[in-house]
Amino acid sequence: MKVLVIVPAYNEEASIVKTSQSIEEYKKKANFTLDYIVINDGSTDSTGNILEKNSIPCIHLIKNLGIGGAVQTGYIYAHENGYDIAVQFDGDGQHDIYSLDTLIAPIVNDDYDFVIGSRFTKESPSDFKTSFSRRMGINLISFFIKLKTGKEILDVTSGYRAANRSVIEMFAKSYPRKYPEPETNAYLLLLDKKVTEVGVKMFEREEGKSSITPIKSVRYMVEVLISIILLNKNRRNK
Repeated sequence: MKVLVIVPAYNEEASIVKTSQSIEEYKKKANFTLDYIVINDGSTDSTGNILEKNSIPCIHLIKNLGIGGAVQTGYIYAHENGYDIAVQFDGDGQHDIYSLDTLIAPIVNDDYDFVIGSRFTKESPSDFKTSFSRRMGINLISFFIKLKTGKEILDVTSGYRAANRSVIEMFAKSYPRKYPEPETNAYLLLLDKKVTEVGVKMFEREEGKSSITPIKSVRYMVEVLISIILLNKNRRNK
């Protein structure tokens, strides 16, 4: 079994080495083939130089494509290189690589096509949940996804996710640029793909800062809810 960890990174000079080192340490204990690739999304800080200096496997995008474009680059790489499972993993150090076994187990057992690492399931070991305001927003998006698909996802914005070969191929061909997590969650459910959540550990960001400001948060909520309402399983996400 070949597993690829996709690490999108934009201006993560303070955390990308620590993130890559955690994956390298985990690789020594993994009982499957584990590779990772950092997608340097047109960073304007020293992220690119740090990746090269430390010989970290990476792809440099010549311009900033945003999270959707960066992650899709990883899915294209996974598809072209024959990986069985692709895992999204943030470059800012918020995801726990030691939750990877739990995350991919439902795919390894051939029970599910897509797995979402969740902070909000009962069995989640994560102490860090998120701020109250963001949790309210997540709950609202979760409500709209259930309204649209009839199925519930709790951690709808989680970026810690795993896909099997069929989903890798789908995402390599088409992937939303602006709101990839909630849109793809809802879209996969509309297509009757087998999607589940498992409890994983996540950490609060230690370095850098989120690009989501209060004003952007409001716009994000409005636009993502509209995108979910307008989703059609007969039309590909773009």
